[in-house]
Amino acid sequence: MNDRAAGFPELLERFARAAEAGDGNAFAALFTADGRYDDGFFGRHEGRESIAAMLARFQVGGEAFCWQFAQPVLAGGTGYATYCFSYRSRESESRGELVIFEGIARLTLRDGLIEHYFEVFDRGTAFTRLGYAVPRIGKLLARYADAFAQGEAATAHRAYRAGRLGAGA
Repeated sequence: MNDRAAGFPELLERFARAAEAGDGNAFAALFTADGRYDDGFFGRHEGRESIAAMLARFQVGGEAFCWQFAQPVLAGGTGYATYCFSYRSRESESRGELVIFEGIARLTLRDGLIEHYFEVFDRGTAFTRLGYAVPRIGKLLARYADAFAQGEAATAHRAYRAGRLGAGA
């Protein structure tokens, strides 16, 4: 493992500790000035000020956060890790309940800082643990599905698909 790769687990640990402490300044300092954070609940945030404000929103819906990263891998300037994330809910449907789910994070790094954080997790599991009613879960998942279908990744994939399989496929 080279020196840069050896520092990746430590970066993840600092990320987790700052998030758990609700320390928006320490958390945002892990990002480049123009850094982006694509959060599975709160959407995209760009720049340190916006990222710190997003972390403050965590505290509205929860407390006692715990972020456990595992299996970190760094390939070039991109790092990957699985994670298990939990917190105590402050939401009316699940006040005091432990909300726990797993996901995968992708971090693009530049000069030892996070340029882009992106995560994938099962929102349905998280919403169910929050005690949301099935119609509300369906509405939320439909909103995320529609946003994805109109976003960069799906748009690029449709173009790739058309080139690979033909326009009518």
